[in-house]
Amino acid sequence: MSGFPAPGARVPTLIRKLLPFLAWRSRVNRQTLRADLVAGLISALMVLPQGVAFATLAGLPPAYGLYAAMLPAIVGALWGSSWHLVSGPTNATSLMVYASLSALAIPFSDDYVRLALTLNLMLGVTKLALGIARLGGLTNFISHTVVVGFTAGAALLIIAAQLRNFLGLTLPASSSFAVSIHNAVAHLRETDPWAVAVGATTLGFAMISRRVSRRLPHLLVGLLAGSLVGWWLNRSGLAHLGTVGALPSALPSFSVPDIHPATLRMLAPACLALTLIGLTEAISSSRAVASRSGQRLDANQEVIGQGLANVVGALTSSYPSSGSFNRTGANYAAGAKTPLATVFSAFILIGVLVLVAPLAAYLPIAAMAGLLFLVAAGLIDIAAIRRIARTSRSEALVLAVTFVATLTVQLEFAIFVGVLASLLVYLKRTTHPRLTPDRTSARRHLGSLADGASDTHPSILMLRVDGSLFFGAVAHVGDALDAIRRAPGAPEHIVLIGSGMNFIDVAGAELLVQEARLARDAGSRLYLCNLKPPVQEVLDRGGYLDAFGRDRVFDTREEALERIEGIAEVDRRR
Repeated sequence: MSGFPAPGARVPTLIRKLLPFLAWRSRVNRQTLRADLVAGLISALMVLPQGVAFATLAGLPPAYGLYAAMLPAIVGALWGSSWHLVSGPTNATSLMVYASLSALAIPFSDDYVRLALTLNLMLGVTKLALGIARLGGLTNFISHTVVVGFTAGAALLIIAAQLRNFLGLTLPASSSFAVSIHNAVAHLRETDPWAVAVGATTLGFAMISRRVSRRLPHLLVGLLAGSLVGWWLNRSGLAHLGTVGALPSALPSFSVPDIHPATLRMLAPACLALTLIGLTEAISSSRAVASRSGQRLDANQEVIGQGLANVVGALTSSYPSSGSFNRTGANYAAGAKTPLATVFSAFILIGVLVLVAPLAAYLPIAAMAGLLFLVAAGLIDIAAIRRIARTSRSEALVLAVTFVATLTVQLEFAIFVGVLASLLVYLKRTTHPRLTPDRTSARRHLGSLADGASDTHPSILMLRVDGSLFFGAVAHVGDALDAIRRAPGAPEHIVLIGSGMNFIDVAGAELLVQEARLARDAGSRLYLCNLKPPVQEVLDRGGYLDAFGRDRVFDTREEALERIEGIAEVDRRR
């Protein structure tokens, strides 16, 4: 330990970047160790049923989900920036892994596992590159609305995919929502009532335990209840329910991904989609807790930590992992003080597995389906959906498009559809800046945009430009001004108030000059006032103020009205 800086000493920048966990070593004391140990125990109990369930959802043996909560979780905690983020298997990444790989290989087969390991390695390298290049801010392009729509659609996909297991039907797995529902309905008469009983028992006990106390590991309670019922049914000979099978080992073994160029090219689309959704999960989870703990996060360091976690996971029998919102929130609520809580959780999980690994042989598949139904229900954020629908029609449209895309197109492309929809809505908003009449002087309606003119001078129309004037907005603004000029009783003087204009480019400046000339040809005049310094600087630097007419550019609205009154008086005398 002599090579490490002493507690309280300033950590050199290079060492802090290579070993970021040294930055919080001063927070560790006897009290934090006790709190982290308790939080780690709770986290280990939570991930035990989740890891098995999510690995099954991803089309992998259960052990791979538990391995994702061991070394990858430790590396993500120590090399990330959040004090509370817990990495490991998550529902969204598990579902996307299944949707991406099930068309390339048979789930649970050796080829399928090898592709999952390769995909995990690709994710890690991609995230590392983004973090080192300080591009962690790319996750900001995935809006909260897109995440809400995607997770709601993913929830229905989980339910549809697990219907066959819940009903005890022997049907081929499918990543298509429509196909899964159709197959289940078409074979409804073949339902095994004992399988339904086991799944319902799992659901019921999990829901009851959660209602009794939020501190109870309700997923584990439900899984134990369903497993006991399934074990009794199989032992008594009343049923012959399929089980998950015993876990091979508590310790992950070294694994070798397939790095053949053809394999890498085949997995590239899935890698890009999983990178976006995985980083969004991790960053949003850490930010949500940091807003309550008062911690300042380093998004780029978090991306590096997630990348290293994936690389280590790919080499230790783990499929793609990410930051878990549920376990991160539970970790903070349990009183965790430092990332050591996640380290303790991983070691506790190893110890628990040594004891319970053989018991997985009695875990009914129907119980896993019931557990996944409950997990899926938790993904649908009804409150957020209602809030979005109530707040903005355009955001509601983005949510609906993302939701439908998640159910109808390949899952790895659904997130891109949502991002594209949100960007199109943003572009629509920015390319249509509002031209709002200044109601302090407006009196009567003029065209479709103006509702009045000055009380003392009916020929004056003052319009506030709410938005930037750039190349994408010039057509809208030009059409609006043209409509005003052509309207009956068109104003003689039009004043554009620029207090809401934050930016202008060359196209916007050219438009102002052109509109000033068109107004002059039509027998009217165009003026500018209240321009922000950066906007006025661009116009001045490009010579556009001279072309527009410096005598028609004013600092304030009052100054513009006073000057226009003088012009109007001169015109009346003529």
